[in-house]
Amino acid sequence: MNRRTPLRIPAPRLPSRLPVDAFVLALLGTVGLAALLPASGAAATVAKGASTAAVALLFFLYGARLSTREALDGLRHWRLHLTVLACTFLLFPLLGLAARGLVPTVLTPQLFSGLLFLCLVPSTIQSSIAFTSIARGNVPAAICAGSFSSLAGIVLTPLLAALLLGGSTGGLSADSLLKIVLQLLVPFLAGQLLRRWVGGFLVRHKKILGRVDRGSILLVVYTAFSQGMVAGVWQLVTPARLGLLLAVEAVLLAVMLTLTWYGAKRLGFDRADRVAIQFAGSKKSLAAGLPMASVLFGAHASLAVLPLMLFHQMQLMVCAVIARRRSHDPREPLPATSAPHPAPVGRITPPPAPR
Repeated sequence: MNRRTPLRIPAPRLPSRLPVDAFVLALLGTVGLAALLPASGAAATVAKGASTAAVALLFFLYGARLSTREALDGLRHWRLHLTVLACTFLLFPLLGLAARGLVPTVLTPQLFSGLLFLCLVPSTIQSSIAFTSIARGNVPAAICAGSFSSLAGIVLTPLLAALLLGGSTGGLSADSLLKIVLQLLVPFLAGQLLRRWVGGFLVRHKKILGRVDRGSILLVVYTAFSQGMVAGVWQLVTPARLGLLLAVEAVLLAVMLTLTWYGAKRLGFDRADRVAIQFAGSKKSLAAGLPMASVLFGAHASLAVLPLMLFHQMQLMVCAVIARRRSHDPREPLPATSAPHPAPVGRITPPPAPR
């Protein structure tokens, strides 16, 4: 009897670079730390004060980095920017409000508030630019669209949250408006006013200040989740509810990716513009949403930011796959009658993007 050589099945290889954001892993570690060692008593008071200062610092840095000149230069492509703003602050909120029908069978009232808050957060800048570049889209348009969304979100996100979430954020009272102005708007405007003097310093120390950004956000997350642990809000969330929340967010992301791509096509945008609209109009900024939630929700911020944290990682993984596939699309010939873009489209190196 002949002995056959056993068939060797090669082990599956993992991709060299998994689309997992290291910052999300740090956030999860911070949540775990807050669950094991929540700040309470005097430590909670110190952590809350430090978190308030961190939020003010974050928005000062946002204002100091955001180039208003670049945003104003992009006004020539106003149809694209209005489309992205409509997706971010109109379509997303409408879908979020529609999810109210899932309460309480699928989502708890607290998780619905977090999902609706997710729908009110401005779009990202850096990841929108990166995915648009990979997919050979209109990178200058993505830069300007992200900048416009960030500027509008400073005002629109808190106001929409106060109007649509009502009691979850304390309502649209004079105290809540004053808190928003002092902790978000004033530091942002101060950064804009001082940008001409501190802009060079920020560019020279970009890496160090990036760590300051992330450290400040981690402090905000630790404080929010510590308050949630002390108040016992996490007893309201079960693994089954988390699974249902992920399913709802997957549907939300799929709907927005579809609407931004095919809706932009119906509006007459070419492929390069549709790429920018899809990536800038379907994503939400974790860096902007976390500090805003700490100001708006207070002790209930931990549940409010949970949907945003999950959606952030989901959008990165899905958009990474879409961007790679879009990069292999055949190049479309430019119509002879088409209007020129305000900046060249194709393989270009974008300027340093504001955070």
